[in-house]
Amino acid sequence: MPYLLAALVAVAVAVSQIGLSEARELRLATWNISWLTFKPPGHPDLPQGFRLRTEDDLRRLRAYAAELNADVIALQEVDGPLAAARVFDSRAYEFHFADERDVQRAGFAIRRGLTWRANPDLVELDLVAHARHSLRRGADITVTVAGRELRLLSIHLRGGCVRDDLDDPQRVACVQLRRQAEILAGWVVRREREQAAYAVLGDFNRNLSDEDGFWRILAGGFALTRATNGPNPCWGLGRPFIDHIVLGGAARSWLVPNSLSVLVYRERDAEVWQERLSDHCPVSAVLDVARAEAPLRHWFWPFAPRPSGAVP
Repeated sequence: MPYLLAALVAVAVAVSQIGLSEARELRLATWNISWLTFKPPGHPDLPQGFRLRTEDDLRRLRAYAAELNADVIALQEVDGPLAAARVFDSRAYEFHFADERDVQRAGFAIRRGLTWRANPDLVELDLVAHARHSLRRGADITVTVAGRELRLLSIHLRGGCVRDDLDDPQRVACVQLRRQAEILAGWVVRREREQAAYAVLGDFNRNLSDEDGFWRILAGGFALTRATNGPNPCWGLGRPFIDHIVLGGAARSWLVPNSLSVLVYRERDAEVWQERLSDHCPVSAVLDVARAEAPLRHWFWPFAPRPSGAVP
């Protein structure tokens, strides 16, 4: 009887994984969980006044992770797989993180049953790799859904330059953010040359708009789709998004209209709960890989006419 039960469980798992690999929809999310680590207060890698999360805090975060129920979550400020497993059920998710020792790493939680592979980190995003508090590498993976590949990059960019002009940056934070925009633009160019479907997700630390200098650098003449537009309801502030999901290549046509969702915390006292949960809410969108693909458009604005409806 125990052998029969084990066999039935194995069959059930296999069937569920086959179903997932053949599914046509994928829920993508990004979530900065704000200093999620095992390191104790006073550790040299942590800021002064750091407060270690309690088991009650983690229980609440686990409940939100289950409610989010995304297939792939781009994570930021998470201290590796062991820390991620305190929030995401390791029986349901696998983890991949950038190969660095920083506490605030970028990475992914990937639903078990999805076919995926790790790509080399985007190391260049860490402009001060040898500093005590360096910047973050990009974590890079490829997932396969219904036979189609989707390249994903999880990022956490330089803070402190949310709105400043990047055409002539005057502060160190903005100089560094502009350089990171240029590095990301290079990653986009490589994906476009491969004719890949791709997405850049994470904490951009930047309000993006069609006229923003960062956006113009990132797009570099290619058509990109920004799923994260309008006010962000996180913590009831209604501010513009700084956590973004940006789609390129065939993935632009896969975005399900009106599928953008922000999982708003039920706890209302931001002064208390931002520290215990996170100052960022999970942001998600749904892709349908069976949606008709828009024709690939490769042009270099302003040296060629810009297609109608394209984002500059």
